[in-house]
Amino acid sequence: MTRRAGRHGSMASVVLSEAEKVYIVHGVQEDLRVDGRSCEDYRSVEVETDVVSNTSGSARVKLGHTDILVGVKAEMGTPKLEKPNEGFLEFFVDCSANATPEFEGRGGDDLGTEIANTLYRIFNNKSSVDLKSLCISPREHCWVLYVDVLLLECGGNLFDAISIAVKAALFNTRIPRVRVLEDEEGSKDIELSDDPYDCIRLSVENVPCMITLCKIGYRHVVDATLQEEACSLASLLVSVTSKGVVTCMRKVGKGSLDPESIFEMMETSKRVGKVLHTSLQSILHKEESLGPKRQKVGFLG
Repeated sequence: MTRRAGRHGSMASVVLSEAEKVYIVHGVQEDLRVDGRSCEDYRSVEVETDVVSNTSGSARVKLGHTDILVGVKAEMGTPKLEKPNEGFLEFFVDCSANATPEFEGRGGDDLGTEIANTLYRIFNNKSSVDLKSLCISPREHCWVLYVDVLLLECGGNLFDAISIAVKAALFNTRIPRVRVLEDEEGSKDIELSDDPYDCIRLSVENVPCMITLCKIGYRHVVDATLQEEACSLASLLVSVTSKGVVTCMRKVGKGSLDPESIFEMMETSKRVGKVLHTSLQSILHKEESLGPKRQKVGFLG
């Protein structure tokens, strides 16, 4: 007997027989997954920045068979009334029908909205990004960062891959430096610098990454494949900073989680999150240090 198993938050589904599910679940209990990883291991992550030419910053991340492209566009706008001396971020998530047939028509809209709302929740934390550095003149002008996320392929663990790609794209973002000139009558003019190297860089040190922990049997795994997601009834999405601080948490799926499991999953996310942040920062700084010499693959590569 085969069952089509899908999980809310992934929407991509695979067909697994009962025997396959038993094989995966029993392996996880022994800390041995189908692809040879242990429960706390990630698949290899490929990160490339500066892949889209007409953006302020961009990144492409491949995590197993999950492929994400993120572009950041900086445009001038008006600060929000409740935060007159801050800029802000806007998120848009496009679930391409090429990623999985289930995204055809309006199929990917719900998932796109869910991911965008999760990103808003993560970046709603004052310590994530210094939004005051995006303010040009209080109440009048600020930078608005439009973050566009495109899902090119779904191979499990979407949220983690997206958060890595967003952090990498923000690291790559360069915002033109502006000066506010005021004449004798009090009217203000904004002057953009012509020098492409005269720009503002965002500090992404405190930008958290999402760690998704899938409960399978009595244990939990990080970076689940589609097959493993199909064996899990409940997952915990934990947003973790490079210092191992949990900034927000969300349960996904129809199953339940007992308090002890939640505590264990949070501790795992802190451990795994610190290692993930360290590796990502190392890759980003190494790639940037290569400058124009680095080999560009491009998002069609």
